[in-house]
Amino acid sequence: MDLDPWLIALTLTAALWGAATGTLLPRPAYRFTVDEETPWQHECPTGHRITGMASGWLGPARCTTPTSTPLSTPTCAYGPSTPTVATTTALVCALLALATGPRPELAVWLLLAPLGVLLTLVDLKAQRLPDPLTLPFAGLTLTLLGAAAFVPEHAGQWRTAAYGALALGGFYFLFFLIRPVALGFGDVKLALGLGAALGWYGWGALYLGTFAGALIGSAYTLILAARGRAVRGQMVALGPFMIAGAYVGLLLEAYAA
Repeated sequence: MDLDPWLIALTLTAALWGAATGTLLPRPAYRFTVDEETPWQHECPTGHRITGMASGWLGPARCTTPTSTPLSTPTCAYGPSTPTVATTTALVCALLALATGPRPELAVWLLLAPLGVLLTLVDLKAQRLPDPLTLPFAGLTLTLLGAAAFVPEHAGQWRTAAYGALALGGFYFLFFLIRPVALGFGDVKLALGLGAALGWYGWGALYLGTFAGALIGSAYTLILAARGRAVRGQMVALGPFMIAGAYVGLLLEAYAA
């Protein structure tokens, strides 16, 4: 793929999209980071109710309500670092644009990328994948890819995307039944969306993305063990590695398509 001016402009636009959406992710990441059977966060760390658009879910992760605490600051940031999340999301989107090029499925990847980053943030912090994120992720992936399949010059197939969702979801469901202590049911629901995205480019992409996720997760576990930080029986969030592996698979297969 040649680096022509149009591709450069597309990549920069994707990076700007990622940066803009990334600045909005810390707030929902903070609100979703709660224990099982616990209501979503509705107050900032200083105790003020989170308000704003979409019932307080949309907006910067910063409380501007004045407090009576002598050492308080005019604003109180909460959740993951906004600059870090925005930069990461921008990089994720830019690489997707660079690998995919001006094909219709790029719009799908760019719409799903912020949701993937949000899922990663929540799972890393709370070791859970909430239904309000995983189920829409799967539904959106299949729906958007179905729309992309009607646009000329797409490089994938919706049929294999649907089969991929069933295959990867079924694989993780079987894994969950065999060894439920190794993963949560949220990982099974996440696999539906990831399987659909990878399946768009065929079975090879599905195998590659799944293997890459397992490889990254295994490498992380080995690093923890080597540094003496691994605890026997301790749960490790699986979702971020599944997402990272799928991302690697998408980049490689999109570039090769």
